[in-house]
Amino acid sequence: MVSYCWMTALLLAVITAGNVSGSTFFEATERNCSLSPPHLPSTAVNTSVRLQELRQQMHSSNISAYIIPGTDAHLSEYISPRDARMAFMTGFTGSAGTAVVTPGKAALWTDSRYWVQAQRQMDCNWELQKDVSISSIAEWLISEIPHGGQIGFDPFLFSIKTQEDYSMSLESSNRSLKSMPGNLVDRVWKEERPPIPPDSLIRLPDRVIQRSWQMKVEQIRHQMKENPYEPTALLLSALDETAWLFNMRGNDIPYNPFFYSYTLLTLDEIRLFVHADRLSEELSVYLNASCSGSLCVQLKSYDSVLDDLKDYVSQPGVKVWIGTEYTNYALYEVIKPEDKLMSSSYSPVLTTKAVKDETEQRILRDAHVRDAVAVIQLLMWLEKTVPTGKETELSASAYVNHCRSKQKDNRGPSFETISASGPNAALAHYSPTVETNRKLTADEMYLVDSGGQYLDGTTDVTRTVHWGTPTAMQKEAFTRVLMGNIEISRTIFPAGTRGVNMEMLGRRALWEVGLNYGHGTGHGVGNYFGVHEWPVGFQGNNIPFREGMFTSIEPGYYKENDFGIRIEDVAVVVPARTKYGHDYLTFDTVSLVPYDRKLIDTSLLSSVQLKWLNTYYETIRRLLGPELDRQGLHEEGRWMFRHTEPFSESGSSSSVCSSSLTLVTLAAALLYNVI
Repeated sequence: MVSYCWMTALLLAVITAGNVSGSTFFEATERNCSLSPPHLPSTAVNTSVRLQELRQQMHSSNISAYIIPGTDAHLSEYISPRDARMAFMTGFTGSAGTAVVTPGKAALWTDSRYWVQAQRQMDCNWELQKDVSISSIAEWLISEIPHGGQIGFDPFLFSIKTQEDYSMSLESSNRSLKSMPGNLVDRVWKEERPPIPPDSLIRLPDRVIQRSWQMKVEQIRHQMKENPYEPTALLLSALDETAWLFNMRGNDIPYNPFFYSYTLLTLDEIRLFVHADRLSEELSVYLNASCSGSLCVQLKSYDSVLDDLKDYVSQPGVKVWIGTEYTNYALYEVIKPEDKLMSSSYSPVLTTKAVKDETEQRILRDAHVRDAVAVIQLLMWLEKTVPTGKETELSASAYVNHCRSKQKDNRGPSFETISASGPNAALAHYSPTVETNRKLTADEMYLVDSGGQYLDGTTDVTRTVHWGTPTAMQKEAFTRVLMGNIEISRTIFPAGTRGVNMEMLGRRALWEVGLNYGHGTGHGVGNYFGVHEWPVGFQGNNIPFREGMFTSIEPGYYKENDFGIRIEDVAVVVPARTKYGHDYLTFDTVSLVPYDRKLIDTSLLSSVQLKWLNTYYETIRRLLGPELDRQGLHEEGRWMFRHTEPFSESGSSSSVCSSSLTLVTLAAALLYNVI
């Protein structure tokens, strides 16, 4: 297995070797529109024809501007290639952004994670606006279009809040939004637009399920009946809602096992809106599609959801419950009058799904054990081969994904691997391309953020390493990031505490020396679902933590054009033992990959943090040692034991405190001949 992974990565390294260079090349890949003629890197996309055709469509529709969000009709984070309208128009492929086109200008708004990427991918037709707020877009629109101008948008691509925020920002400006049926970009894209994959069939997951779909339906209906506002129906718009409710999966969305769908669940009916030609006879039987009872699923055309919803709300005495975070404006605006609408930020399906049952918790833990094997294979291989000067960001990315593919029940990566060295690692969401690929050297930091989709779980882990001699600043920054990770991981809190109220624990050690990071501190993780699973996490719009929730914990630090650090683990919320209190919770880390020893300055760690770290390393030995042995990976086992030696309380990261070894880890260590 190891030699095959090595050959695959080596082949990719040879193929891309001619495109590898250092930081000078990194800087030259950005556009420079101030030159005459402008400097455009090879990664920039020529958008002149597309913009001309879109402006013709805008003129025919009598609008002064057109807004192009970077999402789909389900407000998904990851979208299918056929829904990448913003990317088609701008050339920019980042996951967050909004494009706006007027007759004379075009502009893209995105956040700091993607500013460099946008400068690499867009031509000079586009202005880059370093902001993400709707108020900023509205101010730009007011300055660019005349009084009385109409601003067109596709209501299927706007959330309810997005539409409200634009309307409020444009209020009193004598400019107005115009909801338009039919997407103008699609008219320009025409036959070039990617289709739904012809082999994209909806399927049942091949794994143990504790709750049948019928049990889940009755569980959600019970919540509907208990709700004091008495909803008669629940509309599900997010793709993971329907997939979870019916225990089904698809492959319409890259890295996410979802399929295009909506569900209208009433107290006595179930309407599932899908592309029916992608449902097998087996699935029709599974869904009881041939009967008409309360646990029989009526299969409806995916494109009929709007008309079907209109018909339902036209009936007397009905009230539709929606989750506003994932319901698009097109569906929302047909639920009239207002007394037929009930809303909450998240649907009861999303909040119920966030708490994993006993089976889901067990198998998600199991997936992380196998996933750690692949990451350790990568780190061990790089430690040996980087000094040869042959490895690149791309070869490392290929290596870890190939080694993951050999693990039981793997179904591919859970997102595009972030494999970044030196200045590339300072871009929090950088992924290597042939044009930006750099050689890995022992003189630079390397960051790898990767994950896998398994039939029993979804994984996401980030490690930062240095194969040479890190600078004092790099070592301190890494240690302070680790301190933030530990402080959140070990904290004890009352059940119902919101993540946003403890998020600063991940930043405090960095703040103390004037450092910070510009991304979130964690997100929910699914069971063979999305790697970013809302509504769990540490942001202001996340729900309170409850036992059985899984979240990532991922503080970081990024020094522009120099290096980047991120440490990311997945943890599950579990009961905490306290001296006096009851119903308190804490986190149990399920990621099982050691941190780079040479980057840890133990003199900065408190005794409590050091104890947590040593306990975590005991856990890695206890859980991962048997799995490496079972797979016959004895060299990897020895590597793992060397890198999980307990740290001495004296502060010396090289000394071994063997008294802290449990009998289990002592026996395993003897097996691998490391003590």
